[in-house]
Amino acid sequence: MRIAHFLRVALTLLLALAGAVVCLWLRTPIPWMIGPLLATAGVSVLGAPTASWDPLRNAGHWSIGAALGLYFTPQVTALVGSLWWAIVLGVLWALSLGLAFSAFLMRMNRAALPGLRRSTTYFAGAIGGASEMTLLAEREGARTDLVAAAHTLRLLIVTLAIPFAFSFSGLQGIDLLPPGPRAVAWPGLVWLAGLTALGIGVLHRLDRANPWFMGALSVSMVLTMLDVSLSAIPQWLTNAAQLVIGVSLGVRFRPEFLRTAPRWLACVALGTAVMIVLCAGFGAMLAWGTGLHPATMILGTAPGGIAEMAITAKVLQLGVPVVTAFQVCRLVAVLVLAEPVYHWLVRPSAHG
Repeated sequence: MRIAHFLRVALTLLLALAGAVVCLWLRTPIPWMIGPLLATAGVSVLGAPTASWDPLRNAGHWSIGAALGLYFTPQVTALVGSLWWAIVLGVLWALSLGLAFSAFLMRMNRAALPGLRRSTTYFAGAIGGASEMTLLAEREGARTDLVAAAHTLRLLIVTLAIPFAFSFSGLQGIDLLPPGPRAVAWPGLVWLAGLTALGIGVLHRLDRANPWFMGALSVSMVLTMLDVSLSAIPQWLTNAAQLVIGVSLGVRFRPEFLRTAPRWLACVALGTAVMIVLCAGFGAMLAWGTGLHPATMILGTAPGGIAEMAITAKVLQLGVPVVTAFQVCRLVAVLVLAEPVYHWLVRPSAHG
């Protein structure tokens, strides 16, 4: 890493740390992620030369993935397995909501953006990974700037709105089942790091989405399911992980972001707010059907990113394994089905 870039990353991290300290002082929800996110997004959109470093972000995803996997004890795994039907409904809901969101974006922006293609609105509306949807959009000749802007703004709104709503309403601390290992054992932590690294390497070799998070989560989850207790993840490490994840999202907001089709961004913001409300209603219905707490199911079906929603569940203690299972299954399903659904349903109608 060049010296100039190193200095930009270091100063950005110092700014992020200051944002986290302020949020700790203000007692905001999820201060270690929301503080850095707001601080870096605020100065980035003003033109400050902020920067994120991919190895730090990857290490953050590893830490969060490994920590979440520790919740999947045999007892919790049996509970999650009994919810397979609700998880399937959650996947179908996410796909349907993405189609509706994309139709809304097309209808509201067709006149303002001449030549707007259905591929652009479809991949911008999909409730899935931002980088993966942008890549798929590029393959289909879509405007990747609009797709990336839509996902970035959606993640920002959901990441800020839901934790504050839960915190201010008192919906937190409802987890009855603690994670497996609760004590940090350094030899065990070294073994856990090595084994999860193997999982990361396998997923990276297979070119799967977000291998640092999914690889660590998968291995940690399997070990905990088998009742193998190696070590907990230190709290300071998960706090640092939240900080670098917040930075990686905040630095996306450059000055040109606000100049990216203001009507498009306004529609994304409005659509995201509506989706949050609709997902809350859907989550409440699933809670009634499953007997679980509504807060857990609302977070499990929220239209946010898996890492951000899982962090919210972990910090606020809102049914971490259930939320993680819902978000992971939805992410995998959307990544697998997004392109086939586009070719089956969207592209034929666009040419018809």
